[in-house]
Amino acid sequence: MSLPIYQHPSLTVLIDDSDSFLKSLSFQLDPALASKSFHDTRSAIDWLGQQDGEGQYSDALHASYDTYPNAHEQCNVAFDIDQIHRISFHRQRFATPSVLVVDYSMPQMNGVQVCEALRHLPCKKILFTGVADEKVAVDAFNRGLIDRYIKKSDEAALDKLEAEIVALQREFFVARSDSLRDMLALHNYAFVSDPAFAAVVRALLREHGIVEHYVYSNPPGILMYDHEGNAQLLVVETEASMDSHFEVACDNDAPDSLLTALRERCIVAWFRGGDGLYAKSFASSWHKHVQPARLCRGSQNFYWALFPLAPGELTEPAASFADFLRTRELA
Repeated sequence: MSLPIYQHPSLTVLIDDSDSFLKSLSFQLDPALASKSFHDTRSAIDWLGQQDGEGQYSDALHASYDTYPNAHEQCNVAFDIDQIHRISFHRQRFATPSVLVVDYSMPQMNGVQVCEALRHLPCKKILFTGVADEKVAVDAFNRGLIDRYIKKSDEAALDKLEAEIVALQREFFVARSDSLRDMLALHNYAFVSDPAFAAVVRALLREHGIVEHYVYSNPPGILMYDHEGNAQLLVVETEASMDSHFEVACDNDAPDSLLTALRERCIVAWFRGGDGLYAKSFASSWHKHVQPARLCRGSQNFYWALFPLAPGELTEPAASFADFLRTRELA
């Protein structure tokens, strides 16, 4: 299963002509599935169009192309990898619409018509139907207008809805990662396309209560935040990069204990404040800059370790998802 190169909590948009049903549904949904409700279809379509337009917050990632003097087919691609983790510095990232839950039977437009009007948006779409609407839902699914449909009459319909929202939010970010994942994997980020390493990351997300993550550039790895915005960096090394650490340490007359640990792959080192490699100034404190190495055997050997980040270590503070939810409650 693919690993999104970034993922953060996002917005679920609920569209139903019954205001009382919307209030009940919003109350019953897991608060972590932050939602915005509309009982008027035109208002919903207009609002979603504004989120997709120029001047609104967008976490889209952009590559640049240097075609001169070559033809387009021979152009070089340049991508600033730091764009990825800088998404976490935007508070409004949590207001990115990722999943629409649309009722079918509505007076202005039915749910299929709403989804057709919004088919150009990257949002995933769930049609919430009555029993009599199932054939309509199947047809809409086959036409690619919706991604799921759930019958309101189903037993445990709310549980199914929550599970599908979570799954589709992940698919939303996987789709946004597809165009860049292969390019990153060709360089120092092979771990983003490795199924074995993706399984390691998913386990870490669950274990540490991580709600958002971003591929990080220096050192290569994944920046992670929990619900309260506490940050950790998952540093990922390969055999080649471990060799580089050892060679630089040798050239800088590192202590024998550090050289042995690097040679035997016992540690992952991150010497902060420069290029991440050892320098003579770390001679007496090198043990403060390493963590025990864990090994993932995938398409190649990946050595990894988690490094906690203190407040202020990143270039900008990241607003937490907890703060975002608290602000919404007060609004």
